[in-house]
Amino acid sequence: MKRSLSLILALTLAFTGLAGCSTESSATSTAAGTSAPVSAAGSSSKLTVYGIYKAGDQTWFIDEGAAAKKVVEAAGGEFIYVDAKMSPEEYLKAIDNAIANKASGIVTCIPDQTMSQSVVDKLDSAKIPVIAADDALQDGSGKKLAPWVGIDAYKIGQTNGKWLADYAKKNDLLSKADVGLLVLTMDTVSSCVPRAKGEIDTFTQDAPDFSTDKIFKADYDGTTDKGNTAAATVFTAHPEIKTWLVTGANEEGTVGACRALESAGLDKNACVVGLGAYLAKDEFKKAGGSPMKAATYFSSDSIGAGSIQVLLDKIAGKEVKPETAVDAVIVTSENYKQVMGAAAN
Repeated sequence: MKRSLSLILALTLAFTGLAGCSTESSATSTAAGTSAPVSAAGSSSKLTVYGIYKAGDQTWFIDEGAAAKKVVEAAGGEFIYVDAKMSPEEYLKAIDNAIANKASGIVTCIPDQTMSQSVVDKLDSAKIPVIAADDALQDGSGKKLAPWVGIDAYKIGQTNGKWLADYAKKNDLLSKADVGLLVLTMDTVSSCVPRAKGEIDTFTQDAPDFSTDKIFKADYDGTTDKGNTAAATVFTAHPEIKTWLVTGANEEGTVGACRALESAGLDKNACVVGLGAYLAKDEFKKAGGSPMKAATYFSSDSIGAGSIQVLLDKIAGKEVKPETAVDAVIVTSENYKQVMGAAAN
């Protein structure tokens, strides 16, 4: 047992430092050893890690899973990627499958945080360690039930709000009666609520002359289609607004708002700021231009690799931090290639 634990400690030390200290951290790591890593229960079976993501067909989670897979495979293990399809039933089925297959550990983004306690209890009974990625596993009071790796949501919101306020000042939009701000929200997702709060808090602080009567919210479910519908509803309800400033809770929603602006013929004067830049990069490349003018860039690779590093530490019996947050930086069509590197392709 001691010999096996020493081995997994050696493996984890071979990795690069925990991703998330920089938004440009990569998921690189070095393969180590030839012996099979220790499982969660301390047996000598092969390391098998499940990555169970709430919306596994979205670019963010695909990229995050790919980064996680690289780190697991570098450790000589197997990574099993599961798309829960935003379905609690599919998610619980995936958790049960991981338990039945004696997974060494799980990294996960849960589709419904009210399920957190029951999922953590199941995994505790099975002695399978779990790390929450992006959305925390938490109880009704917001207390985290498992270690979490994700973005610093409020700071990212602040970054967006500041950039939008600066844009409005630079373009003399603060005192114009036909300018509005739309913030797309996801009020049922704990990791998204601070984003909207940070956006509104900082925008209103940095642009105090902007009328709060012209700040609108619209809730959606994180998908491009629902973001489009939510934004279009607000645009239609307020024909007096000719110039829209828009931000949101995730990149898919803001891209949906871009399409809604185009459909309404409001895109030429609009300014949309995304979150993540993994879709904004494609908006920046459009020959005819896009209302997406900027996005906060935070690396899915950092979270994917970082969640696995924390999981490996936990499997090895090391004490891990309850929270590991990734920061962000604004990118535009002028600097995104330089800032994002290979992720801009």
